[in-house]
Amino acid sequence: MIEMQDVSKKYPNGIIAVNGLDILINQGEFVYVVGPSGAGKTTFIKMVYREESPTSGKIIVNGVDISKLKNREVPYLRRNIGVVFQDFKLLPTLTVFENVAFAMEVTEHHPKEIKRRVMEVLALVGLKHKVRMLPSELSGGEQQRVSIARSIVNRPQVVIADEPTGNLDPETSWEIMNLLEEINAQGTTVIMATHNREVVNTIKHRVVAIENGIIVRDEQQGEYGYES
Repeated sequence: MIEMQDVSKKYPNGIIAVNGLDILINQGEFVYVVGPSGAGKTTFIKMVYREESPTSGKIIVNGVDISKLKNREVPYLRRNIGVVFQDFKLLPTLTVFENVAFAMEVTEHHPKEIKRRVMEVLALVGLKHKVRMLPSELSGGEQQRVSIARSIVNRPQVVIADEPTGNLDPETSWEIMNLLEEINAQGTTVIMATHNREVVNTIKHRVVAIENGIIVRDEQQGEYGYES
């Protein structure tokens, strides 16, 4: 599903964020990406959905070398990738329904299909009863659930989650993890950058540790391995 071949990223200020990454992630895997702050995790994540481009190397997503994509082709790539952010990134003037529907409207789905699918994913995340509310009327956990609903509404093959529990209390964090587990159980590949030691050590999955831009550990059923 996702392969990086000798991938490096050097920013204009001279900082080398990642250096010579080689990794293969198969369809249906759940992968935690861990490491100290500034280790290169966010750059790793952003390169998968082409928010950042590598300075060198090859990134293949579902058979396509995305490092060679033209900018106008990137939106088509993202139709198969859902992204969940730490700060939710919901549109504040749109309702819960409209925020999730927006992801389908840009891909020009029929209004009837949009309504059916949006209600389906809002039921999955337990927010069917809050369709008319604005983000400001929701708790942080509810906003993150809307963000997850938006990320899966187009049935992506991959969901990228960048610190999805970072702004949430422990109880809500577990609710979000249960949702991501359920999405993964349906066959969606999940890649999650996280500092949440307890989650990684409790819900076992593959752990890829990045330090100083290099993969230093890649373990099935791994541990977090850092002080929290």
